[in-house]
Amino acid sequence: MRETKRKMPLFASMWLAQRGYLIHWAPVMFASGIGVYFTLKWEPGGTLYVALAAGLLGIIGILGVWRSLWAPLLWVPLLFGLGFGAAGFRAHSVAGPVLDWRYYGPVQGRIAGMDRSGSDAVRLTLDQVVLSNVRPEKTPHRVRVSLHGTQGYMDPAPGQTVIMTAHLSPPSGPVEPAGFDFQRHAWFKGLGAVGYTRTPVLILAPPKGGQVLLKARMALSAHVQNRLPGEAGGFATAIMTGDRSAIAQETMKDLRVSNLAHLLAISGLHMALLTGFVFSTLRFGFAAVPRIGLRVAAKKLSAVGALLAGAGYLALSGGSVATERAFIMVAVMLTAILVDRRAVSLRSVAIAALIVLTLRPEALLGPGFQMSFAATTALVFVFNEIRDRELSFGPKWMQPILAVVISSLTAGLATAPIAAAHFNQIAHYGLIANLLSVPLMGVLVMPAAVVAACLMPLNLDFIPFWVMARGLDWILSVAHWTASLDGARGMVPSPDPIVLPLLAMGALFVILWRGKARVLGGLPCVIAFVAWSGTQRPAVLIADTGGLVGVMTTEGRALNRERGSGFVALNWLENDGDAVDQLTAHTRWPAADASWPIQTIRGQKAADAVSGCNEAKWLVMTYNPAAPLKLEDCEVLTPASFKKTGAIALYESNGTLHAITARQVTGARLWVFQ
Repeated sequence: MRETKRKMPLFASMWLAQRGYLIHWAPVMFASGIGVYFTLKWEPGGTLYVALAAGLLGIIGILGVWRSLWAPLLWVPLLFGLGFGAAGFRAHSVAGPVLDWRYYGPVQGRIAGMDRSGSDAVRLTLDQVVLSNVRPEKTPHRVRVSLHGTQGYMDPAPGQTVIMTAHLSPPSGPVEPAGFDFQRHAWFKGLGAVGYTRTPVLILAPPKGGQVLLKARMALSAHVQNRLPGEAGGFATAIMTGDRSAIAQETMKDLRVSNLAHLLAISGLHMALLTGFVFSTLRFGFAAVPRIGLRVAAKKLSAVGALLAGAGYLALSGGSVATERAFIMVAVMLTAILVDRRAVSLRSVAIAALIVLTLRPEALLGPGFQMSFAATTALVFVFNEIRDRELSFGPKWMQPILAVVISSLTAGLATAPIAAAHFNQIAHYGLIANLLSVPLMGVLVMPAAVVAACLMPLNLDFIPFWVMARGLDWILSVAHWTASLDGARGMVPSPDPIVLPLLAMGALFVILWRGKARVLGGLPCVIAFVAWSGTQRPAVLIADTGGLVGVMTTEGRALNRERGSGFVALNWLENDGDAVDQLTAHTRWPAADASWPIQTIRGQKAADAVSGCNEAKWLVMTYNPAAPLKLEDCEVLTPASFKKTGAIALYESNGTLHAITARQVTGARLWVFQ
């Protein structure tokens, strides 16, 4: 008799097709655990972590004995729990004192970092901080101070001990509910206070031992700017050392509008170009000397050399999160060469993502991590599909050109929604700008930077620097030209928090799932874009000081002040998808003031004089009244109440306004202070 084959159930066969590719999902599950940790409204306690550890040990025990087709599914809760635990451990490990009042007085500390603020002011990050009449255990480990006013002849340098009279305050919360949480950002940066000084900074002691890498980085930055003055020098300094202080704000704006700002960040592109150039050069060098090339593992030695070059670049560039992430990705790929594995694969990307998230779980929330891995994952997927399907793109001489076009288009499409969600803008001519600039970055600028670094000890680096300047001048001219085109920048409102996770899960399902069912990943993407298109912005926004109020009108958001609280105003307008400045938004205010039941009261005398609601439903005060107000017909918002609520958003529904506070969204977390 003919034996009939037993047909495998549909779901079982679909699941079996994923075997061998499940590692691609490991960082997704790990990241999901991290994401849940950060979305909680309360801080998990020790009991929860003990229960989590017990549960994970139980899962590991079951995995050790259970042999089944479905056993790998247990890795989902295991990785999810590990991600949750890693985020909690990291949050507690970086804990430090945070200033919980406004401080004015002498501030002493050692310069541990220098950069520029959004207003182009020099900022100093200080460690070894000493504050007047503040006990050491209450003193923040690090503070960041912006230098305003005339600073005289003070030339800050790493390692200097400085003293100044400064205003310090705790890191502020989100500028609006569900907005960017600076408190959380500062917590993981180790910043316990931020502020400014308008008086000259005095050098108390010269640099001492330590901070070797920071000093070398700043010395290299000064050397590059001496060799290349002007915009090109500032650009070169940024890509070689991570120091952007020499780049004008107008140039930065044009780079963002043209979608070329990513060329400034020492991230995956720069690390890949540098290590790729070193790897190729070493391989060519070994091949040029047959006695060596035929006797050694030239490919592996070249990978080691490229890895060392990448490590040096990481150290000299300041070791930022983006650079660290880029080095890990490159290191995983070069290590794959050393163990005879395919260097560029989704497996390598997955391992790199796991390493980055284990070291810095908070990176998941930042645009750098999201855009970097979105671009890398999409590029690997697209080029793997081209290779596996044996697609042809014409003669060989056209293939490099098409590769650049496909790379730019793929990376641009993968990162565009993320950039739009975080920065509220779309660079309409970004693809053109990148096609005109990125190839030159790879074939001229980065190789010249490597050669310049090698020739510095011989004082012959002026030659490659001249070559490098020509490439950078071209890139800057492309940025200025692109930004000047009509409609170069499109503005979009910030999406609801669920939009990006939906987009990510849908896109990852399309890329990682094996089989025809991957098309189902398009459904979450469609839902996400529909939700984004229906985003409702708050009818009223109130800053956490009460000093700035923004009301939505038919022309856009109207602001009650023409200056002051500029950072908050800029964020509100950008989140609305509105390209106007604060002054323009203020011109809309008179109409808004008459049409909304909100009254703003500025000054102590005005606050003390309030006796009734005056037909307003909301009274917003910048000072606490001398006597408590008990008004039944309106809500009174004062600095005392803002300490408990943070910024407030009012949404209109059926003709009434209901409030959502920043504290309701952030909850009671380690980094949230009353």
